Amino acid sequence: MEALEDAPKFRFWRKQMEANGLVINDVKTHFIRRRYNGDVLFAMIEVDADTPEGDKIPPVCFLKGHAAVVLVVLIDAETAERYVVLVRQRRICDGSQTYEHPAGMVDAADNPTEVAAREVGEEIGLSIRPEELTKLNAQLWFPSTGTSDEAIHYFYVEKQLPHAEIMAFHQKNMENDSEFERIVTFVATMQEAHRLVTNVNGLLIHFLYLKAIGDFEAMRLL
Repeated sequence: MEALEDAPKFRFWRKQMEANGLVINDVKTHFIRRRYNGDVLFAMIEVDADTPEGDKIPPVCFLKGHAAVVLVVLIDAETAERYVVLVRQRRICDGSQTYEHPAGMVDAADNPTEVAAREVGEEIGLSIRPEELTKLNAQLWFPSTGTSDEAIHYFYVEKQLPHAEIMAFHQKNMENDSEFERIVTFVATMQEAHRLVTNVNGLLIHFLYLKAIGDFEAMRLL
């Protein structure tokens, strides 16, 4: 079973803290969630650390590490209409059925692009190569700087397919008992997806993608 101090995400977080001038005096662990193989998935820790300015850093950190999020765009070969493949599952935020994009945790030792390609295969059943993915952010972005180390890698992939093949990705059960996931896929237009998604990362990736491809009219309609 992996000790927290040996987990790549913990070691990376500590290295970054120290590189930014903080002195870590103590770390207390309040909770650890592990993967099926015993590795640390995330942890709730309390940190006693001094800043270069002589202050104490706010002590609570939800240690998650990095994550990769992928916008999967399937383009109708006849009409050129773009469809988005979402995943639907219950989330702890409010217990609802939440629509999101394929995503997965990335440890410091992992290649984010490889993780992203693997998650697309596992969560929606679309086999892609890492080199088919396009990165949307050049540096790490942090969704919750005050309470978590989580940082996001944003990607998109486009595939042109016949309409029937696109719709074959609709309402597929993609269960993963080892990670307590009960995922159902959902195919929607970009505008429909933007209405269904309530995850901030999912909303942001729509704008990043449309900006990247230069479709500002579609962006206006979101």
